[in-house]
Formats: sequence, C-alpha cells, structure tokens
Amino acid sequence: MARQFFVGGNFKANGTKASVKSIIDNLNKQDLPKDVQVVIAPPSLYLGLAVEENKQPTVEVGAQNVFNKGTGAYTGEIAAEQVVDLGAKWTLTGHSERRTIIKESDEFIAEKTKYAIDNGLSVILCIGETLDERKSGVTLEVCARQLDAVSKIIKDWSKIVVAYEPVWAIGTGLAATPDDAEETHKGIRDHLAKTIGQDQAEKVQILYGGSVNGKNAKEFRDKANIDGFLVGGASLKPEFVDIIKSRL
Repeated sequence: MARQFFVGGNFKANGTKASVKSIIDNLNKQDLPKDVQVVIAPPSLYLGLAVEENKQPTVEVGAQNVFNKGTGAYTGEIAAEQVVDLGAKWTLTGHSERRTIIKESDEFIAEKTKYAIDNGLSVILCIGETLDERKSGVTLEVCARQLDAVSKIIKDWSKIVVAYEPVWAIGTGLAATPDDAEETHKGIRDHLAKTIGQDQAEKVQILYGGSVNGKNAKEFRDKANIDGFLVGGASLKPEFVDIIKSRL
C-alpha cells in the first residue's frame, strides 16, 4: 500500500521567537513536494507564532507534548484544547526524552494520546528502545509493549503516526543502518497487524527518528516500511529542507 511520505520536525526546547520565525520563513520560500506531509513542533510558547507565520499548504504545526486531561488545575501542563485553540493540528506523545527524563509510563502516554485524539489532534506516537535494551535483543518486545498500551484504549488508529526512535541513536550521531531500521519497522507493522488489524496496520505511517540528517535521509527513504522521518536537531537547520525533499 502506498502511504504518504511524512517528515516531522521536533525543535525540542530550542529557539527564540526570531529563530522560529526564520525557520518558517525559509520553509515558506521553498518549493516543497506536494506529496510530502510536513509537521513542525516548535516549543509551546511559539505555537501561535508558528501557525500564524506558516504559509505552506503541506506544512502543519504541532505541539511537543500535551497532558492527559483538559484545562484545569494542572500547573505547567498544556491541554489539547489549548493547542487546538491556537490552530495547531498535531502533538507528539511518548518521546524518549519524556519517557526517560520525566519518567512518563506507557499507560500515561496512552492516556495522553487518547485525550489528544478525542479533542481534535492527530498524534505522532514515539516508541523505541534504549542501548541496553538493544544489546539485550529486546527491541521489538519494547516497541510492542509501548504500542500495546495505546492499542488497549484506542481502536481507530487513523489519527496516529508512529515514530520509531532508537533512543541510543538520538543526539549521539549514531544511527541504525537502513536495513536495521527497515527490519524493526517491519516488525512494528507486523505487530500492529496482530493488535489493530492488517488493514489499519498497512495504513499507519511509521517514521524513522534516529539522527536523520540531510546526508543520510536518502539512504532510508526507499525502504518499504519507512514512511518518513521524525527529525530533531536537523529540523533547526537549512538541511531540514533537504530531508523533506529526500523523497524526490
């Protein structure tokens, strides 16, 4: 099945008002492929700015995180309704930095994913293993556990894009080989077929998120089960455009 190529840009806690505007201005000037879906996730402080400045029809804006409940007495949290109110259409959930630093559990991430979808957002659901887990040969078991927490409470996956991010390859300069990444992506899709059904599993876009840059993106692009990329640091640089155009 042909799935639309997808590139996400996670700015993380980087940038200023001026630099975020500059990144979007650069995207606005580009002749981007019409068949590539792009989502940028700036820091929450700049979500409104990003929505207002974005003029690219194939680019949408997302949050990096939302809470598992709505507005209320949750100091420091971001409600999905507020993200929607700003005009953003996406959010990340399950990013490895929130799993490891903030200690978010699989169940909590699943709850956030469901709440976001129920309140009008699409979700980039991040999964992946640590270096120790990879060395132990339990990569697919870890990914399955993280996916199962979501599939237990969400049956319709039409609003979910999965991003496989090997934790050991984020911000380290290390990367899985294209064949390694493809093998894991296929394992993820095969597992989804067992839990949410073959039809849905074939439609779910699975992104690779392990230190992708303008130089190595083309090495991954043609693999059957790699449907795009979730990009970190490179999304802050001009090479982000090269990654978006790597499908050409």
